[in-house]
Amino acid sequence: MRTPLPGPGTAFFSLTFLSVSLLSGCKSIGPSTVARDRYDYSSSISESWKRQTLLNIVKLRYFDPPIFVDVGQIVAGYSLETSLNAGGQISSAGAVQGNSAFFGAQGKFIDRPTITYTPLTGNKFIKALMTPLPPESVFFMIQSGWPADGVLLAAAATINGLKNQETSVSGVTPPDPDFMRVLELLRSIQRSGAVSLRVQQDAAKKQTSLLTFRSKDVSEATLAEIGELRQLLKLDMESAEFELVFGGTAAHNREVAVITRSLLHVMSTMAGQVEVPPADIAQGRATPGVEPDGGAAAAGGLLRIHSSKSRPDAAAVAVPYRDVWFWIDDRDLRSKRAFAFMLMLFTLADTGEKESLPLITIPAQ
Repeated sequence: MRTPLPGPGTAFFSLTFLSVSLLSGCKSIGPSTVARDRYDYSSSISESWKRQTLLNIVKLRYFDPPIFVDVGQIVAGYSLETSLNAGGQISSAGAVQGNSAFFGAQGKFIDRPTITYTPLTGNKFIKALMTPLPPESVFFMIQSGWPADGVLLAAAATINGLKNQETSVSGVTPPDPDFMRVLELLRSIQRSGAVSLRVQQDAAKKQTSLLTFRSKDVSEATLAEIGELRQLLKLDMESAEFELVFGGTAAHNREVAVITRSLLHVMSTMAGQVEVPPADIAQGRATPGVEPDGGAAAAGGLLRIHSSKSRPDAAAVAVPYRDVWFWIDDRDLRSKRAFAFMLMLFTLADTGEKESLPLITIPAQ
């Protein structure tokens, strides 16, 4: 005995039941997008900030004013629309048309993010770019583990009168050999853990930053390096604590006077180490800078920014400018460290309160 196949009416009601089941099983797509979107937006913002910073460094070599644009706000909006339809026709017995059934489905997904870009302008931001970094902030970075030689090479213009490398329109002035030796000694002493920075507050609630050199439980080699550092900086040979101040020269032998650079000064120094096409320098389009094998001047180099006509393959960050690609090699750890430090300096500078963002109206859907 053969079991009859279900008729069109049975198929229609089965399809309707399936449609209702699918619609009732739909859940919010919002939670599932958080992990993906947070990673994607974070990576994109980080990459765009690196490119913007590198571009501004290169532009300074050409005396092109730097421009910063911040991502003020991101609002991601999603819309998912689905629809199912089904129908059929059952003819009476003996009718010519016969039985028929039809069904259809459609869906639409919309991803419409709203991103607000805010130009970083105004008096507060410009002042922050041109104001020297606080000496205690620079040394606190050293205290937190950043290498002393790399931090001071980027952020210090002078230490107790010893001069760092300087960049000007006419070219690059190499650093004092004693300045480079001070950085080398500080880095070695930092590795031993014998140098630290602390803040002391007096009765008038005025804060004083003290640079401390530990003499107990350290090796003879470290003690010798501390002694040499004291001689180079003309510090008291017996004192263990020295006041950290902003200035060109120390008032006495128990003071470490540091002239720190501003963000714009650090970027200009890095710009002097960009490898620009020789024709741009010969034609006066770009200022002279440090050659890759430039002797004493190259010894004070912070990083190396390459240039090429074609887009590089192994670049940590690359930007096009004036039909030339400028980039930092992904295998150059020293340059990548200096560039990362440049990005960190923006957090040290007090840019003040951000200006009010424009209002965003998001229609309800």
